[in-house]
Amino acid sequence: MIKTFFATLAGSLIALAMPFAVAEPIVIKFAHVVTDDTPKGRGALQFQKLVQERLAGQVKVEVYPNSSLVGDADELDALRSNKVQLLAPSVSKLNALAKPLRVYDLPFLFDNIEAVKRFQRRDKSRELLGSLVSHNITGLGYWNNGGRQLSATREIHTPADLKGLTFRVESSEVLAAYYQQLGAEAVKLPFAQVYDALRTGKVQGAENPWSNLLGQKINSVQPYIVEDNHSFLTYMLITNTTFWNGLPFQIRSELEAILDEVTQSVNRDAEAINAKARERVVAANTSRILVPTPAEREAWRTAVAPLLKRYESEVGSDVLRAAEAANRR
Repeated sequence: MIKTFFATLAGSLIALAMPFAVAEPIVIKFAHVVTDDTPKGRGALQFQKLVQERLAGQVKVEVYPNSSLVGDADELDALRSNKVQLLAPSVSKLNALAKPLRVYDLPFLFDNIEAVKRFQRRDKSRELLGSLVSHNITGLGYWNNGGRQLSATREIHTPADLKGLTFRVESSEVLAAYYQQLGAEAVKLPFAQVYDALRTGKVQGAENPWSNLLGQKINSVQPYIVEDNHSFLTYMLITNTTFWNGLPFQIRSELEAILDEVTQSVNRDAEAINAKARERVVAANTSRILVPTPAEREAWRTAVAPLLKRYESEVGSDVLRAAEAANRR
């Protein structure tokens, strides 16, 4: 009788435990549009690795690089419908939803990547991570990918040299306005279409950090690259707000800690990755690298000054001042 009781009790306890034992792990699909060997690509893989090490059986991260799951045009809709749970799009893609984010696209605003990093650590920039919540999007951090370099089919030294050319830009009003301000045309195209657009002559120029120039072989179809760092490609790591807030507290806290660690790594290593990519572009000898002189750079700043003034009200004078202050430490 006692044996039967304990056998029944043991069976009941096993039955109660079984749902937890066989529960499927939470799946996080992380999609992006670049290759694995870029700062963003490496960050996604590092996040996947650390989650597997620390949350094995509880969370599974699936990484989809190079537009293999969703592309530029579809990824935000995929996030909001929870078809994917993590993205790291360029802030340029998001600033139509939250205009203060346009601060990252304003040309010749930041002196260098260190100024960008200082701004991102300050309150005004941290506040912008929450600027998309009304769209069911939560910002989790900033990943940097270095300065945008201008590539083209002809030699460029002054703003006037852009006239008559058409440049590919991301889906950003500010980036398009930059080229229009200088007498050029701008075409918004998904990243996956850039190489073919340049190869076929649909556009004559583009803007990319060194790692993307190399990763998409853009240097093979662009004979000139102007190393001007006119703006800096910043990604915002974003998630579906409903999904993120619905995660168990302990799991969400561990994921946030992992993402903080990965963010520091991405932002620390991006410069080295881009420097290596630059070396490989130079070694390929397909493009001539043009470095603006201080006088040339000042001419560009003067030419785009009206653009900064035009967007000040949309960005917010407080955000703009905070960005400018980051140049002075």
